[in-house]
Amino acid sequence: MAKKPKFYVVWQGKHPGIFESWDDCKAQIQGVKGAQYMSFSTFAEAKKAFNSNYIEYKGKKKGKSELSPEELLKIGEPNMHSIAVDAASSGNPGVMEYQGVDTKTKKNLFKQGPFEQGTNNIGEFLALVHGLAFLKQQKSDRIIYSDSRIAIGWVRKKTCKTNLKPNQKNKPVFELITRAEAWLKKNSYTTPIVKWETKAWGEIPADFGRK
Repeated sequence: MAKKPKFYVVWQGKHPGIFESWDDCKAQIQGVKGAQYMSFSTFAEAKKAFNSNYIEYKGKKKGKSELSPEELLKIGEPNMHSIAVDAASSGNPGVMEYQGVDTKTKKNLFKQGPFEQGTNNIGEFLALVHGLAFLKQQKSDRIIYSDSRIAIGWVRKKTCKTNLKPNQKNKPVFELITRAEAWLKKNSYTTPIVKWETKAWGEIPADFGRK
């Protein structure tokens, strides 16, 4: 599948304009104090933005907060050869579900729940392990994104360190936890687990949109 094009508007840089690659955009803003730039998915959007101004578009992308151009340059763009996972919980504990999607297309690859009782951290943990197993089964070399440092840490330790106590309501969730921990202890994987940079890229593509 061909990579979806991206267009970069530079309002303030060495040479303001519309550029078709991150490298070309980066060349115009690197070392420029107060550089103003943003990416768009179509040329029409980019042209409209360029003919407007940076202030009008600044901060419009959901989930983003103020980062300096230098910080954005350091973080770079997300790797679209990846999947993204996320969870949602209506309470702590509360009804919980999780899913994994293709980062570029947001196509759903797997989804579990809703479960009667769980926590967001548990969901994030289960989503990561499910994603690792999914990619290994597919023999895929894609990376996996999560926006939860806690869940990433639990996966690396191969243990779900939740404070939630087992009961009849959350029995299905704890069965999944047991299976996930067993999978981590029995299987090796080469998939890089990468933190999704919400401040630079907006909400993770697998987000349930409940914020």
